Amino acid sequence: MKRAMLIINPSSGKEKAKDFEDEAVAILEQNHVDVTVKYTEKEGDAVRFARAACENHFNTLVAMGGDGTINEAVNGLAMEKERPDFGFIPLGTVNDFARALGIPMQPKKALQVLGQQHTKPVDIGQINERYFMNVLAVGAIAEAVYDVSPEQKSRFGPLAYLIEGAKALKDKTPFDLTISYDGKMWEGEAYIMLVALTNSVGGIESFARHAEVNDGYFHVFILREFSLPQVFKIIPDLFSGKLQNNGQVEYFPASQLKVESKSDLVVNIDGDEGVHLPFEAKVMHNELNIFVPEE
Repeated sequence: MKRAMLIINPSSGKEKAKDFEDEAVAILEQNHVDVTVKYTEKEGDAVRFARAACENHFNTLVAMGGDGTINEAVNGLAMEKERPDFGFIPLGTVNDFARALGIPMQPKKALQVLGQQHTKPVDIGQINERYFMNVLAVGAIAEAVYDVSPEQKSRFGPLAYLIEGAKALKDKTPFDLTISYDGKMWEGEAYIMLVALTNSVGGIESFARHAEVNDGYFHVFILREFSLPQVFKIIPDLFSGKLQNNGQVEYFPASQLKVESKSDLVVNIDGDEGVHLPFEAKVMHNELNIFVPEE
């Protein structure tokens, strides 16, 4: 007597999310006797619905929407001890979490993954009292994310973030950073710090090519030096998955972090403005069972 809940953000996917509702329900009904559909109307709705799915012992939760909707659903699930299997249909612009899990970008193909009923344990991150799926960022490029317009995303894709980031970095000076991690410490000046949970950041699937979705680690990248000529040297390594070998970049894996700075800095959490430094973060290993394509 399996039951499923489907969370839909009607404004996602250029307001086409509801176009896929009937097909999603039909696929879920193949393996569930009851499918409950919930529509988000405001911020926080997906968190509330996901928590209700846990409290009412649903077997499956599926979220259909952009990165913000998926992030809210993950936050709702992570707060609870008993959790349903989780699936999602990516309708956002970048969809890094879906890219890392091999979930198709085309909604109809992503829906077929739900019918396969194949799940995989996946890590998520916790920063202070919030949870995230993909990346933490500190510095100019993190702030530049807020300046990328929908038109730029459509026209340039992931390169839009590099373009805005390079423009932002041009006028920036490095900031001090102290990172305590797994009994070790890194101190120095940096222009950017990126903490990746998966291989895909900003739509660049080779960003941390060696990262696995359930390896139990953050993958920390720190840009220690910056000039425009140096950026052009970094780009080939970025797209070939060799960023950690670049001489301008400090790299290390970590299962937990404490990040401090004398500068007034705000961390970007999965593309949204987050908390001020200092912050603490840790990997929640194998926290969610997520529907992924059969290998």
